[in-house]
Amino acid sequence: MLEIKKRNLIFLIIVALLCGGAGAGGFVYSVMRPPETAMKEISQTDYEEYQYYKDTYAKLDELKKFVTDNFYVKVDDEKLFDGIYKGLFAGTGDIYSGYYTKTEYESMMASTTGEYSGIGVTISPDEQGYIVVVAPTDGTPADKAGVKAGDRIIKVDGEPYTGETMDLAASAMRGKAGTKVEITLLRAGSGKEETLTLRREKIVSKSVSAKMLEDNIGYIRISAFEQNTAKDFETELHNMEVKGAAGVVIDLRGNGGGLVDASVDIADRLLPEGTITYTEDQKGERQYYKSKSGATELPYVLLVDGGSASASEILASAVKDNDGGLLVGTRTFGKGIIQMIEQLKDGDGIKLTIMQYFSPNGTPIQKKGIEPDIEVKLTEDDYDEDGVLVNDRQLEKAVDLLKKAE
Repeated sequence: MLEIKKRNLIFLIIVALLCGGAGAGGFVYSVMRPPETAMKEISQTDYEEYQYYKDTYAKLDELKKFVTDNFYVKVDDEKLFDGIYKGLFAGTGDIYSGYYTKTEYESMMASTTGEYSGIGVTISPDEQGYIVVVAPTDGTPADKAGVKAGDRIIKVDGEPYTGETMDLAASAMRGKAGTKVEITLLRAGSGKEETLTLRREKIVSKSVSAKMLEDNIGYIRISAFEQNTAKDFETELHNMEVKGAAGVVIDLRGNGGGLVDASVDIADRLLPEGTITYTEDQKGERQYYKSKSGATELPYVLLVDGGSASASEILASAVKDNDGGLLVGTRTFGKGIIQMIEQLKDGDGIKLTIMQYFSPNGTPIQKKGIEPDIEVKLTEDDYDEDGVLVNDRQLEKAVDLLKKAE
């Protein structure tokens, strides 16, 4: 019973302290000494706990009361607290971490199922506060309309959005298949503003496609790393091995990432025994991902560009550091961090960056990207007036390298 009394006394003191209001002259912090009789019954540990609550929450409560009492219209307490929670995550300075209301969380998670209705773009906040297109998904409305990696989305249906409201923008771009949505872009390179009207479609991701090119060269396109990606890649690679392909081009251009395990499994198929990548948290604790023996004997070349991000960069850096094959194209996006996503009991959700990953040689990927072994840039002249790539010099270079390796 004594413990209960002491605990109650502490919280009575805290409540008394935190209920002090803001005076007309500004913020006034209540300085209240617990009564001497109370001090006799509170242990040093409990008093330190009281001091912690005072130091941590007194200012917050003063500010909340000031806003509630003085804002020119009535304040919605729930929205006020949502702003407080969002501010806590914003204080990390990390554009990939955030707090989400239940509606925002459900919207954010909708596209992770691999099937939704929208325009088909992978997006990310950038350091300037914009929403940048990492890559359009193959064959989707965004892809057909000529949306390109590096374009910045500034409005959806006339409503402005920034990197801080990226998930709301993503929700606005999704909707019933067949309906229209208007997006306003700042075009990569020129910076010119352009508005496109797109018709939403049901997006069903098919992450692996394959075909045989001339000169018995295989081609495997990986557009994302999803649940079945590694299995589908294994099937296509095995088919090419059986057919006696002279080599294979693995296209990671515009692949914005996805499941780390999928990229690790594919790297395991391409590389001999060794390190694929490792992660490191704030305590310096590392987790290593290894490949086993039994790599494919087919020579291969990876195609990468500025739209190759996250899990794509794990695969690309593993291949580069282990001398598995050449990388052709341009520098990758540079996202080398991993987020934890959790839903809270009330339905709200959080996303927090908890670790970063490195190439096998210990090179950080975050904000740096991976330089290709052979740089080949595409220009506007390589696309037709509809934005369709008609002169793929990166693919031509990869094929040429494989033909010379025969």
